[in-house]
Amino acid sequence: MPGAITISDSITITSRPDISLELHAHWCLIWAMSSELIINAAPWETRVALMENDLVVEFHVERQAERGYVGNIYKGRVVRVLPGMQAAFVDIGLERTAFLYVTDVYDHLSEFEIMLGRTEYEETGNARCQPDDEHPLHYSLPPFRIEELLHEGQEILLQVAKEPMGSKGARVTSHISLPGRHLVLMPTMNHIGISRRIEDEDERHRLKTTIEELRPNGLGFIARTASEGLSPEDLRAEMDFLLKLWEKIQKKAASLPVPSLVYEDLDVTLRAVRDLFTGDVKRLIVDSPEAYNRILDFVDTFAHHLKPHVEIYDQPMPIFDAYGIEMEMARAMGKKVWLKSGGYIIIEGTEALTAIDVNTGRFVGKRHLEDTILKTNLEAAKEIAYQLRLRNIGGLIIIDFIDMENPASRDAVFNTLKEAINKDKCKTNILRMSELGLIQMTRKRNRDGLRSVLCEPCFYCDGAGELKSKRTVCYEIFRKIQREATHTGCSAIKVMVHPRIGEMLLNEEEKHIEMLENSLNCQITIVSKPELHLEQYQVRYK
Repeated sequence: MPGAITISDSITITSRPDISLELHAHWCLIWAMSSELIINAAPWETRVALMENDLVVEFHVERQAERGYVGNIYKGRVVRVLPGMQAAFVDIGLERTAFLYVTDVYDHLSEFEIMLGRTEYEETGNARCQPDDEHPLHYSLPPFRIEELLHEGQEILLQVAKEPMGSKGARVTSHISLPGRHLVLMPTMNHIGISRRIEDEDERHRLKTTIEELRPNGLGFIARTASEGLSPEDLRAEMDFLLKLWEKIQKKAASLPVPSLVYEDLDVTLRAVRDLFTGDVKRLIVDSPEAYNRILDFVDTFAHHLKPHVEIYDQPMPIFDAYGIEMEMARAMGKKVWLKSGGYIIIEGTEALTAIDVNTGRFVGKRHLEDTILKTNLEAAKEIAYQLRLRNIGGLIIIDFIDMENPASRDAVFNTLKEAINKDKCKTNILRMSELGLIQMTRKRNRDGLRSVLCEPCFYCDGAGELKSKRTVCYEIFRKIQREATHTGCSAIKVMVHPRIGEMLLNEEEKHIEMLENSLNCQITIVSKPELHLEQYQVRYK
């Protein structure tokens, strides 16, 4: 976009290719795992699938006509301050004004987690807004009010943290986060954080000490998972890169009018390389020569040791067909998901929440009812965790497991779900199972779910997911004829309907048609028209 900074505008650095023996051994162990990143890049659409043990666990899609906004930085103007909501609406040049909450203005570290859609970081500074220990889904109030921080007409530099969803505008934050391959720069926060996925305490201490020595005063940095084992020289090189990028953004913002796009984040291909091509992914396969060359340039700059593990796919069969991803995506579109035991789960989404129901289905067990129910619930818990990640379902989620009388069984299902959810990089909060077998949880939502991206509301049912039954339509036609025929004085009535409605009228409802003809003393003719919608019909009087 004109006037916006992209990664290509920034300074190029070269990462050292040498790796310590310990880190090399670590990589060898991880690459033994069956994890792959598959990228299907076409001129109109790019699709990315992260596979673990031949299963798709994450799916991302970006279309040229529907490019996302998360990570972009805008120069905006406050158009309205709402003290009652402790929020403000800001014009950043998009179709709808962006939403800025008070904690997004004040020092609130979790905003960079929202921007990345990940929770692999741990804060080491003093947070101003913390989860309530007694109510883990709630947050304590911030110390300042929105009217003390902002006023209408004020110009402000903002970053998109959540995509616009439905009728809601984008959510933005004034605390900029610039993620690199190994580090995240937070120029408005004085914090140092280490990825929670780095478990070795000595390595965590080494990274924290190194960053503290290298960083300029007043600027915050987060060490990402990929920084594990990285030398101080490589950390300094990426730190310098991010600092120069931030300097460019500030200079660009000063010269642009309001509202303007100042910085555009990487496209989905390079974001996948930056965020997903980590130590537990043994290779990346892409089917586009152009995208392959861009990826090579990127890893040559930020992760030289990964270059041998980038491959070009040049077979005649489409790459997603070859890896069975198309079939898995078709399965992810359905509401019903079958379990191996014969049970199934139903996933229903609403604007307010997602409801998941567990059923035994064809599974009848071999011994006791409680054992049958427990086995189904345990299997469903693992499948639900997988489906939430695959479909990118966020917000409030209610899971209705099959009722279990034994408290130990309820604990076993809860612990299984919690353990399976731990593999998810998105932030989640799970409450213990109630006596009714319900589990409430939240999952961080920063972009639309898979169904919202790939589907649109049915123009037949207007998104309701259901149509009127054929018999209901037939009786609507009868009532319409009864209301109108007595006032028209007609001798013949012609009814044009969908073929399925016509079939029912001429067969199952034939007796009622004859009764209607006798009562009105006129002939009724049924004409099938395939072009009509199932609920649509036309009645003509002669």
